[in-house]
Amino acid sequence: MQVVLTTKNRAAHFWVALFFLISVFGCYSASADTITVKPNPGAFANAVAKAHPGDQLNLLPGLYTGKLVIDKTLIITGQPGTVIQGDGSGNVITVSAPNVKIQGLIVENSGDQLSTEDSGIFLTKESVDSIVSNNILRNNLIGIYLKGSENVIVRNNTISGRQYQRVNDRGNGVQIWNAPGAIIEGNTIEYGRDGIFVTTSHHNIFRNNRFTNLRYAIHYMYTHHSEVSGNFSTNNHIAYALMFSDYLNVFDNISVNDRDRAVLLNFVNYSTIANNRAQGVGNNDLIDPNSKENHITEKCIFFYNSNMNTVQDNYLSGCEIGIHFTAGSQDNQLFGNAFINNRTQVKYVGTRHIEWSSEGRGNYWSDHPAFDLNDDNIADQSYRPNDLTDQLIWRHPIAKLLLNSPSMQILRWAQSEFPGLHPGGIKDSFPLMTIPVQMDSVDG
Repeated sequence: MQVVLTTKNRAAHFWVALFFLISVFGCYSASADTITVKPNPGAFANAVAKAHPGDQLNLLPGLYTGKLVIDKTLIITGQPGTVIQGDGSGNVITVSAPNVKIQGLIVENSGDQLSTEDSGIFLTKESVDSIVSNNILRNNLIGIYLKGSENVIVRNNTISGRQYQRVNDRGNGVQIWNAPGAIIEGNTIEYGRDGIFVTTSHHNIFRNNRFTNLRYAIHYMYTHHSEVSGNFSTNNHIAYALMFSDYLNVFDNISVNDRDRAVLLNFVNYSTIANNRAQGVGNNDLIDPNSKENHITEKCIFFYNSNMNTVQDNYLSGCEIGIHFTAGSQDNQLFGNAFINNRTQVKYVGTRHIEWSSEGRGNYWSDHPAFDLNDDNIADQSYRPNDLTDQLIWRHPIAKLLLNSPSMQILRWAQSEFPGLHPGGIKDSFPLMTIPVQMDSVDG
C-alpha cells in the first residue's frame, strides 16, 4: 500500500519529529552527571574515559600525574591544591572536543620541545567554544596553545614560564595560530618568551592582561581586525610588538619601564593607536621605587613602514625617543598626543614635509617655549622637533664632536633666520599648550 503524505500529514510528521528531538536532548541534558574524582593513580584519565558528554568532573585536591586527552565535551573543575603534573614530554592536557571548560587547576611539567609545540594546555581545531579559566600554569614550555580552535576564551589564568632556558628557546605564555574569535583576558603572564604570541589569525581580543619579565608582552604577526586594550606591561624588552597586521584597534594600554619599545609598528596599516601610555623613568608615579631595573625606555613608539594609521591621545614620557618615524611611513595622522620629557621628542630622517595635526589640533610638546596670546590653547608658533643639526648628527654621528662649535651655532642661526633652509621633516602647526591626556592615576 502506498502512503501519500499530504501537506497536513507533513506538518504532523514535522511536529512529531521535533517533539522527539526535544525529548532526546532534554533527557541528554538532564542526564549530565557531576563526578567527584580522587587523586589516585590513573583516576583522572579513567574518569574522562567513563564520563558522558556534558558531565562535570570535580577533582579533589592532590597530585594527578600523567598526560591527558579530553576528547568529549566536559567541565573539568579543580579545587585549591589540585595539581595536574605531566611527565616532562609532550602536552600535559590536550583538548580535542568542543565546549570543554577547564577551571581551577594547577598544570605543570610539559615537554621542552618547540618543534612539537609542547604545552601545558593544548587546544586543537576541534575545541571550538571552549573556556580555560582561573588556572595556574607553571614550568611548561608553552602555557596555553590555541591551534586552529575558534571562539576560545582564556580568562584569569596565571602563567609562569620557564627561566632556565635562553629566551629564544623558551615558549610563550599564550600562543595562537589561526584561532579567530579568541578572547584572551585578565591573565597574568611572566617569564618565558612572549606573553601572547599570535600569528595568521583574525578577530581576536587581548584585553586587561598583565605582563612582566618577558621578551615581548604581546607579539602580533599577520593578524587582522583585532583589538589590544587595557593591558599592562612592565620590565619587558618590548611591550606591544605589532607586525604585518592591519585594522588593529590598540587603546588604553600601559607600558612602564619596558627596555626597548613601548609600541612597535612594523608594516601595520589602517589601525588606531589611542589613549595608551608609554613611560620610562621620566615620571615616577608608576615606577616601583624598590626596583633596581628602572631605566629609560629607548623608544616610546617606533614606526617602520606603517601607513594610514591614526595615533591620537597617547601619553609618551621619559623615553630616549618619543617617536622614531622611519622607512617610508605615509598618510598617518598624529594629534592629541603628549610628548613629555623625552630626551629626543621625535626622530625623523627624511626630506618629506609631514604635518602632525588634524583639524586645527596638534600635540603637546613639553619643550616647546611658545606663547598663547589669544588664549585658545594653541601655541602661536608652530613646532618642529628636528632641525638641520639633528639630521646632520643622525646621518653622521661623529658630528657630535662639533655640537657646541661655532659652525653648528651658525647653522642653527641661519635656519632660524631663513626657514627655506629647513630640509623637511615633522611639523606641528597647532601645538597644544596644555597636556590633552590625563592619566595621573593609573591602576597597574
